[in-house]
Parts: sequence; C-alpha cells; structure tokens
Amino acid sequence: MQDFGYKMATVALAPLLLLQGRRVRRSVPRLPEASGPRAGCSGTGPALRVLIAGDSAAAGVGAESQHQALSGQLMASLDREFRVEWRLEAKTGATTQDTIARLAALTDARFDVMVTSLGVNDVTGGLGIGSWLAQQQELRELARAALGVSQFVVAGLPPVDVFPALPQPLRWYLGSRARSFSHCLEQDIAPESDAEFLDLRFTLDPSLMASDGFHPGPGIYRRWGELAAEMIKTRWRD
Repeated sequence: MQDFGYKMATVALAPLLLLQGRRVRRSVPRLPEASGPRAGCSGTGPALRVLIAGDSAAAGVGAESQHQALSGQLMASLDREFRVEWRLEAKTGATTQDTIARLAALTDARFDVMVTSLGVNDVTGGLGIGSWLAQQQELRELARAALGVSQFVVAGLPPVDVFPALPQPLRWYLGSRARSFSHCLEQDIAPESDAEFLDLRFTLDPSLMASDGFHPGPGIYRRWGELAAEMIKTRWRD
C-alpha cells in the first residue's frame, strides 16, 4: 500500500515536479570541477593502482582543487601506507552509461581498485532501477575484464532529500528515488566478494555542502575519502 501511495502521489505531482526540475536546472549555479592534476603517484610502500570514476562529485565539484576533493582526500589517506598510482576519470553530468564508454577507451590501463560515484544523473534522467543496476553490473564486469580491477568501492547515492537547492516536493521525490537506488545497489553487490558498498548518508548536515546546495563541500569529501581509504586498506594491508 505504501508503494502504491507513492506511485499515486508521483502521478498527481508530475506536472509540478517537471516544472520545478526545469527551474532548478536554470537557477542552480554551475560550479566548476576541481582544478589540479587528474593522475599521479604519491606515497611509499607496496604499490597500489587506484581508479576514481564517475560524475561531478568524483570530479570534485564543490571543492576548489583536487587536493580538497575526493581524489586528494583519498590519496592523503592511502599514501601513508602505499605507493599509490592513481587516475581520475570523471565528468560533470556523467551517467553510468557514459562512464562505461569512458572506461572502455582505457585500453592500455590497469588498476587494482576502482572507486565509483554514480547515480544522481541516472535518477534525474529518469532511468529505471532495473536498467541502472544492469549498467552498474556491466561497468564492474568491464573493469574486471579489461582493467584488471579486483576491488570496487561503490558509493551509494548522496542524501538528495536534504539538498538545499531542491524545492519541495521535488526534493522528496528525488530523495525517495535516490534512497531506492542506493538500497537496491547495496543488495545487488552484496554477493560479489570484490565489491563493497559505501553509504554516503554519513552526514545529513546541509551546511557542509557546496555553495550551489547540490554538491559536497570539502568536509564531506574528506570524510568520504577517509571511509573509502579504510575499505581499501583493510583489503590490501599485508
């Protein structure tokens, strides 16, 4: 009954949701991706090759530099124990299907770990959960077969239901879909021994977000990088 009520409410609100979505796209400031290098080597210790892939959050929108963004925060936590060779393949607006195509072009690259940030653009683009999960599976299969990845740190969707940039009821609608996508993704990867789910709902404080009210700020990136690093260290420590 609860699911039926949600569907009925969505149908009734469809014209308003469409209108609000158009207004948000026009009104939310478009922040740049974080500046700085998108590949490098740092640290000392056992060699570890890390790929960060995905959307605007992976690209560091909301942080001034990659040092403050996910890539920099992740490397700062890893390079105390490993010599990390890392690469960032991310773009604002990227969907899971976009990322599959992007990684398929990396014909000469090999990695041990892949950290992903994907789903928000699939949700806002209206992709169904079943299609999205199939694309996520395709992405992991590609990374295993073509890139040699043996560990996946798969981020869930962020807490869209607290994004200040989104008015109600659009915030409620997109937040509900984001939670459903995350829940299904966590269940889908559970049987895969090389994949771990990282829940991004570790803070619901909108004051830690970027000025656009839609992307993480440096404090969120720092905690995200620390959590991802702990998952990686646990698997790769001697």
